[in-house]
Amino acid sequence: MTRLHPLDLAIVAAYLVGITLFGLRFRSQDKSLSSYFLGGKTIPWWAIALSIVSAETSTLTIISVPGIAFTSNFGFLQLVLGYMIGRLVICVLFLPRYFHGELFTAYQLIRRRFGPTLHTVTAGLFLITRAAAEGVRVFAISIVVGLAIGTNDILSIAIISALTLLYTFEGGMTAVIWTDVVQMTLYIAGTFVALITLGRHVPGGWTHIHDVASAAGKLHWLDFSFSLVKTYTFWAGILGGTFLTMASHGTDQLMVQRLLAAKNLKESRLALLASGGVVFLQFLLFLIIGAGLWVFYGQPTSGTPGFSSADRIFPAFIVREMPTGIAGLLIAAILAAAMSNLSAALNSLSSTTVVDFYMRIRPQATESERTNLSRLATGVWAVILFAIAVYSVFAGGKGHVVETGLSIASVAYGSLLGVFLLGTLTKFATQTGAIAGMVAGFTVNLVLWLSSIHLIPAIPGLPPIAYTWYVLLGSAVTVAVGAGISLVQSKDPA
Repeated sequence: MTRLHPLDLAIVAAYLVGITLFGLRFRSQDKSLSSYFLGGKTIPWWAIALSIVSAETSTLTIISVPGIAFTSNFGFLQLVLGYMIGRLVICVLFLPRYFHGELFTAYQLIRRRFGPTLHTVTAGLFLITRAAAEGVRVFAISIVVGLAIGTNDILSIAIISALTLLYTFEGGMTAVIWTDVVQMTLYIAGTFVALITLGRHVPGGWTHIHDVASAAGKLHWLDFSFSLVKTYTFWAGILGGTFLTMASHGTDQLMVQRLLAAKNLKESRLALLASGGVVFLQFLLFLIIGAGLWVFYGQPTSGTPGFSSADRIFPAFIVREMPTGIAGLLIAAILAAAMSNLSAALNSLSSTTVVDFYMRIRPQATESERTNLSRLATGVWAVILFAIAVYSVFAGGKGHVVETGLSIASVAYGSLLGVFLLGTLTKFATQTGAIAGMVAGFTVNLVLWLSSIHLIPAIPGLPPIAYTWYVLLGSAVTVAVGAGISLVQSKDPA
């Protein structure tokens, strides 16, 4: 099987060194937490917008979304419509509350509304689920490295993780955001190069690809049927996508931390809304590539002939078909997305560890001590994510890894969003009620997910629920149970 040319490998190596050195330029002498975790609130909105897109676009997105179009159609775009609506809701519902006072994490808002116990629960749930979902994303690096070099090279994953850790450790959020901007520019440019190259490999170019794909229904994207089983329908996209984004961008520290880094509420809103347009464009590009690959590889009627999974199709095309030099740039672009997402995860996991746990245990700690511990926490989380990724490599992955990552995150997102909705939409909700609701919502989603991957028996009479509905269902259960128990408490004479 064809592997990368030595020149391409040299380009990849040069990029990895170059982006690390670029990130290290943002090493700051300012020892404050605001500088390390929020970039001193001096970063322009457009850079934050690109960083948001970069943070939600991992290696598994770039390699997996084309695979979705290869085996199906453009139905994934229905979910992206919900992503954009969810951003509007966040701008109205959550952002004003985040900018009321000095906050470093999303979960400090929960403490302000409900108290310390729920603060601990929500922050702890974020740490667990973000680490699990991020480990799957880091695992996707092995797919790219395996095709490019010839092996699922754990050492290569370790090197990429270490380089990402280096500039994240030193430069904090400022380094994370500005390297995100560079890395996103690279992988979007690489996507356009892939489009051009793919068109040249197919006789008749993109006109022929469009005609063939359109006739086969590959470009179809709207499905108005209502089903809890089908993953991509209009209603699952609008409702499920909206609630998923409200959770991922409104309650997940990975994204909230970027929004808090804006100079003010207006710029934070502008960054979030602008990121929605860019997200729609990039997912459309990835899906177009998937349709083009389907035509290029002979329009298979089912499965992925010659590939163990659809996630390997796009990386394999790059390695086998791209001209020398261009292939190296594209592999570097895919690894850039991995580094960007990993750096975002490390910084958010570190901020939650320090702000939501350590500072509550040792409130008397100096600013310098807190910042030093923040760096230490960043390193510890890097090791944990690497270990999860290595486990995923040996365990093997099935299906589209982008869907695996989203489904894992969605298990916790429902209960997290439900708690935030209880806190922002009601005045009567109590901490006890919210905790009970959160436990109920998380349990429902966990059971649905475990049964979907056959780790527990299927629920009799209940078909497997698509992951796109998890957040909506989980948050609905959380709100209903939390509100009910809170009302009962308020009527209790005791």
